Amino acid sequence: MKRIGILSDTHSCWDDRYATHFAGCDEIWHAGDIGDIGLLQKLEGVAPVVRAVSGNIDHGEVTRRCPEVQEFTIEGVNVWMTHIGGYPGKYARGVKPLLRAKCIKLMVTGHSHILKVIYDPELEMLHINPGAAGQQGWQQVRTLVRPTIDNGTIKDLEVIELSKKIQQ
Repeated sequence: MKRIGILSDTHSCWDDRYATHFAGCDEIWHAGDIGDIGLLQKLEGVAPVVRAVSGNIDHGEVTRRCPEVQEFTIEGVNVWMTHIGGYPGKYARGVKPLLRAKCIKLMVTGHSHILKVIYDPELEMLHINPGAAGQQGWQQVRTLVRPTIDNGTIKDLEVIELSKKIQQ
C-alpha cells in the first residue's frame, strides 16, 4: 500500500502546508509547471520518492531533471503522468490510443489549474488533475490530492483545499 501526494502548477510557490499534508506519504508526484528546482528539493525532504514532469513554464534545471512524461507501475497500477494531456472526453491528440495500448489505469495531468477527478469507463482508467497548488493563475482555491494505491486499487482519495494565502 502506498500513500501518494499529488500536486501541480506550483509556479515556484512553496507553501509549508505541502509538507504538512504530504507528511507520511510514500511518494509525491508533481504534474508540471514546477518553476524553481528548489521546490522539488524541498519536496524530497518530505517523502522518500518524488516523481515530477516538466510543464510548459519550466526550463533550465527543471527540464534537465524532469521529463515531459513519466510512465511507471506502482502497486500493480500503470500510471502515466504528463503536464498537458487532456482528460476523458477531451484528450490531447494521440493520447487516448497510447493510454489504451499501455493499459494505463491512472493518468495524472496538470496545466488547467482546474481540479478534476474523472473515471473513464471506456479505458477503465482514473484521471486526476490536482488543480493548482501555487498562487499563479485565476483559481480562488489552491488544491492538492492524496490517494492511496493498494494492490491494483486506487482508493481513499482526498482533496485538500488551501486558501490563496501562503503559509511559511
